[in-house]
Amino acid sequence: MTAIASIAQSGLQAAQQRLDASAHNVANQQTAGFRRQQVAQQAVPEGGVRAQTQRGPEGVALEEEAVEQIGASYAYLANLQVLRTSDRMQGTLLDERA
Repeated sequence: MTAIASIAQSGLQAAQQRLDASAHNVANQQTAGFRRQQVAQQAVPEGGVRAQTQRGPEGVALEEEAVEQIGASYAYLANLQVLRTSDRMQGTLLDERA
């Protein structure tokens, strides 16, 4: 079960990184010469995801940032649900063995 928790944890961190980058973009949209941040995600062979924040092109489109924040929020909630389910399954397994 720890592998499942580890994979979900990496997904939580990636989703949080996406939210942080998008919030940074919105906060700095009117800064002259500001280049938006974007998060590149890559699957890890052992399971999970690796996320890296990169500098993107100049300019911020608020509608794109809103969609990014909604998507990142759903990804966060989905990974949180996986962690909760994994925790419940592990608890049930321990109850059965006791």
